[in-house]
Amino acid sequence: MDSRIAFSGCALLLVVTLLPLSANASSKLHIVYMGEKKHDDPSAVTASHHDILTSVLGSKDESLKSIVYSYKHGFSGFAAMLTKTQARTLAKFPEVISVKPNTYHKAHTTRSWDFLGLGHNKSPQQTDLLRKANYGEDIIFGVIDSGIWPESRSFDDNGYGPVQARWKGICQTGTTFNAMSCNRKIIGARWYSEGINAMHLKGTPHTTPHLKGEYMSPRDFSGHGTHVASTIAGGEVQDVSYAGLATGMAHGGAPRARLAIYKVLWGPNTAASDASILAAIDDAIHDGVDVLSLSLGRGAGHEFPGTLHAVLRGISVIFSAGNDGPAPQTVTNVVPWVTTVAASTMDRAFPTFISLRNKEKLVVCTLKLLRSCTKEWLASSNVTGKIVLCYAPREAPSVLPRYNMNSLDSLTACKAGMPCVVVDYEIAQKIASYWENTENPIVKVSPTMIVVGDGVLSPRVASFSSRGPSPLYPGILKPDITAPGVSILATVRGSYVLFSGTSMACPHVSAVTALLKSIHPDWSPAMIKSAIVTTASVTDGFGAPIEAETVPRKVADPFDFGGGHINPDRASDPGLVYNVDAREYNKFFNCTIGLLHGCESYQLNLNLPSIAIPDLKDHVTVQRTITNVGAVGTTYRAVLEAPAWVVMSVEPSMVTFAKGSSTSMTFRVSFTTRRRVQGGFTFGSLTWSDGNTHPVRIAVAVRTVIQDFVTDTS
Repeated sequence: MDSRIAFSGCALLLVVTLLPLSANASSKLHIVYMGEKKHDDPSAVTASHHDILTSVLGSKDESLKSIVYSYKHGFSGFAAMLTKTQARTLAKFPEVISVKPNTYHKAHTTRSWDFLGLGHNKSPQQTDLLRKANYGEDIIFGVIDSGIWPESRSFDDNGYGPVQARWKGICQTGTTFNAMSCNRKIIGARWYSEGINAMHLKGTPHTTPHLKGEYMSPRDFSGHGTHVASTIAGGEVQDVSYAGLATGMAHGGAPRARLAIYKVLWGPNTAASDASILAAIDDAIHDGVDVLSLSLGRGAGHEFPGTLHAVLRGISVIFSAGNDGPAPQTVTNVVPWVTTVAASTMDRAFPTFISLRNKEKLVVCTLKLLRSCTKEWLASSNVTGKIVLCYAPREAPSVLPRYNMNSLDSLTACKAGMPCVVVDYEIAQKIASYWENTENPIVKVSPTMIVVGDGVLSPRVASFSSRGPSPLYPGILKPDITAPGVSILATVRGSYVLFSGTSMACPHVSAVTALLKSIHPDWSPAMIKSAIVTTASVTDGFGAPIEAETVPRKVADPFDFGGGHINPDRASDPGLVYNVDAREYNKFFNCTIGLLHGCESYQLNLNLPSIAIPDLKDHVTVQRTITNVGAVGTTYRAVLEAPAWVVMSVEPSMVTFAKGSSTSMTFRVSFTTRRRVQGGFTFGSLTWSDGNTHPVRIAVAVRTVIQDFVTDTS
């Protein structure tokens, strides 16, 4: 057996930084991962990194010049400038798990918390979780993003007590960010620029960020990180709005929690490097955060091994799923130990009325995307005082919509810097016909309005939200959950702005995770994730199945929203949970790097709150274990919804958690195909119900196959 098989005995080696003057021009930033650290003393871990690098580069001086980051707190490894030959040499060391080139990543509310039942203005019965968790008091969030704008009213520390004694972080200063920028709300801040500087020196036009005006400090340039942080834990701010719309009280989901900021995203395009992200994760583990929130990613197939070390230490890690939907197999951040969040709408819409002179009134939505009106065309044409219809129906077959043109719930500013309304092709055709058949056409566009409540079909999975199945691990069902991520109002610099994206959905789940951690401090990250996933709703406010925005719109399935739409209050009392000893994830990790054999069976039986079988040829049985976190003596019965053309059974089909007996019970689920075809995924569910208040539901996805590595792409 390979000596590297024991994950706990490995270390991490990562290469990322500025190109040293003495380095060869062919040197590039690499990440060397070595797994669990072998020393408790961080200086000893760093010394071991210098030693191994010195043995490759030939001198201690060259080693010091080459290394960018030393990962020494949560795991072991480093980032350094290496040639291809040096990287290959390092990869042969027995203590090194992997050596990979550094890669780069991008960033993927007044109403949303009310929509989730966690609004401050609701009745006490509707805010049980928020009140029981004391509004997130003393939870520490690590937000790995683009920094923070500390002067925002959302981060006022009036009424906060001293910073927790367990906190080990720092307030790293820099441009327009001094020690006073941190307070009893923003208790720590760090920034990581080396990886971005290295990328900048590469000089490739398509990846080099435009850093003009950026702050070499934790201060937020793009606004993305500030928006995310205030959605998670922003304090109450009354009477905020975006251009008079979405007026109300802004607050985060855990408004009394503390914030630790780790700036890794840079420039207006919010670019980040692997090396910087891993350094931030390493520091966050050392500093003492309770929850890590990362609204970023590179794309399907790229993961962060450092997050496993956080989970091993009891830190819940929440990621955004990506904004590459509605195309399938686009979901990112799919390792089983993190919670991956899709984006959905809420019960708020922004309709705009357009009146034609022929008395016809059209209801449309305000959006930002006008594909056929270029900035150059508008500048060259005399459109002053005109209403311009940009209409290109021939483009429809070649463009996969990122927004549903029949949706009224998304509101953002036009990039062209002028008022605009986006209409679908049906409404555009009516306007065009009116223009063509009228001598003096007159169109009146009324101010955008706001509609909240039952008149808005919600939630719906947003079209931009990345979809499963995971191309990297099809046996792991992703995303895990969906949460509000469309037109979320939160602070950016000194104002409040509406953003959309899975980046906005992620902090909603991060906040709920913290509230659950507060009322259940003995729960593991897996138990908290299970509670969120198994209590999610699969029906909308009218009791109909939740829909997913795509072309055409359809009923949502687990590859759209995982377990469903988050239901915070139900998650606080799930009845049963699917727990995972975090050390079991080591085996999964070792499978991914080729250090274990027979991994297919192991992945199928990892105790996740979902079941995905990507290659059912005839018959397969999987195993799961449920743990009772509810009342003693409760009996649960299995309710099965089998995927199409699959026979599904569970044994045992009834379990009772009697007083004095074990709180855990293992069961087996068998699947037999009723037709031998090379097919696509079909979906079902398994629900353990106590017949009263606890339907504990997990999603099931099954794909029948005849031969491996063949798929039906029709």
